[in-house]
Amino acid sequence: MQSAPLLSLLIWVPIVAGIIVLRAGSGSPGRARWLALIGALAGLLPVIPLVAGFQNGVPAMQFVENVKWLPSFDIAWHLGVDGISLWLIVLTALTTLVIVIAGWESITVRSAQYFGSFLMLSGFMQGVFSSLDGMLFFVFFEATLIPLYLLIGTWGNKNRTYAAVKFFFFSLVGSLMMLISMLYLYAQTHSFDLEIWRSAQLGFVPQMLVFLGFLAAFSVKVPMWPVHTWLPDVHLDGPTGAAVMLGMLKIGGYGLLRFALPITPQAAHFFAPAMITLSLVAVIYSSLLALVQTDIRKLLAYSSVSHMGLVTLGLFIFNPLGQEGAIMQMISYGLVSGALLLCTGMLHDRTQTGSIAAFGGVANTMPKFAVFVMLFSMANVGLPGTAGFVGEFMVLMGAVGFNFWIGALAALTLILSACYTLWMYKRVIFGAIANARVAKLSDVSKREFLLLGAMAVLVLAIGIYPKPFTDAINPSSTSLLAQTNRTAQPVEAASVENGERLQARAAVNATHAPG
Repeated sequence: MQSAPLLSLLIWVPIVAGIIVLRAGSGSPGRARWLALIGALAGLLPVIPLVAGFQNGVPAMQFVENVKWLPSFDIAWHLGVDGISLWLIVLTALTTLVIVIAGWESITVRSAQYFGSFLMLSGFMQGVFSSLDGMLFFVFFEATLIPLYLLIGTWGNKNRTYAAVKFFFFSLVGSLMMLISMLYLYAQTHSFDLEIWRSAQLGFVPQMLVFLGFLAAFSVKVPMWPVHTWLPDVHLDGPTGAAVMLGMLKIGGYGLLRFALPITPQAAHFFAPAMITLSLVAVIYSSLLALVQTDIRKLLAYSSVSHMGLVTLGLFIFNPLGQEGAIMQMISYGLVSGALLLCTGMLHDRTQTGSIAAFGGVANTMPKFAVFVMLFSMANVGLPGTAGFVGEFMVLMGAVGFNFWIGALAALTLILSACYTLWMYKRVIFGAIANARVAKLSDVSKREFLLLGAMAVLVLAIGIYPKPFTDAINPSSTSLLAQTNRTAQPVEAASVENGERLQARAAVNATHAPG
């Protein structure tokens, strides 16, 4: 299956399905839902041979597709997957299916446009995670803004326009800075190939400027403190599906790992103290903000900023355990945050509010729902045996190995997340029935039970047996870390090593090229 264009299928199947939903599903919500479900399932099918055919222990890209797109600018349809992008691609396909099922009954207005936008967004996301050409990556990265902007601005709540414009503005400014960095790299290398960019011998000052350009784009999408302020607005006033997609898919962390660290290693090491400081601020300050929130959705937004602070911390302590933990945190916490947001969305659909004060005693009327929320809340806290524990534990162990006090400060997330998560759970779920609104709540339907049950299985499976993930991630993570830590090498030695690595990668790509 290495010669099959699986990655192209993962990109184009949901995009084409989205167009079909827009055309054929318009005017008929029922038809739009079923077409979207078929499209989401079709987009998930290529994942099966992709995972089955993936070779653990191989750091090089697999399932490579390389077709010249604009030869005069050396822009190519260049796709590939390694252990880092593999599980993010799988998570993208699963997230799309989850969102379609979750919105089955709640989306009654412009259903075709809603589901069609999500399907196309899924295809663009797959392009982000599989692109090996800088300009191709940029095209997909920017394309994600269009459906997200429409989804937030059309299907959100009262202040949805403000939330959509704020998200778009933050993202666009960062993307323009990234484009400048990419054009500079092209001017130096006459290529958009990522491997050639990583082999470029840039001076220290150019590396600093290129790094800042990448940081401007990816820090917004992490999101890092202090450019995180758009996320609470999207959680509060955007549709649940958009919040779930942003929560489960970590483009920002992936971009830092794939671009900023290996392409500008000296700048990455130079800015590491600042990045570690910002990460610790995000972990502690955002947790404290979560403690004082009165709305579940904003509490989860600040919780996400705090947990993603562990991702950036793991990336910039430059040791294997920290970096692998950061990747695992992106995957595992994506599932946990997505599950909690789905639960919040179910409550909001029933009551039209997310205020913590509006609930109390939900377990009395929704016992099955309360069990699911308990499991996902424990995963959010980082309980051993759940997905939330794996990445956090690896990052914290890496941080302690790097510097004990940095690890100790980062470990405060375990205490603070327990405080705000359990406080929220107690106020919403436990106690006597607080009001007539809670008394009228109905427990999860069969569709919702199936959806939450599937996510619960995944959360437990990753927590109990993370080996398939770490086995795939380790070789690619080790290779990228070696590239990031090459700053101590003399320029001549680095040039020789880069040349040898390019030859080896070319040989692997030729082996796995479409037949």
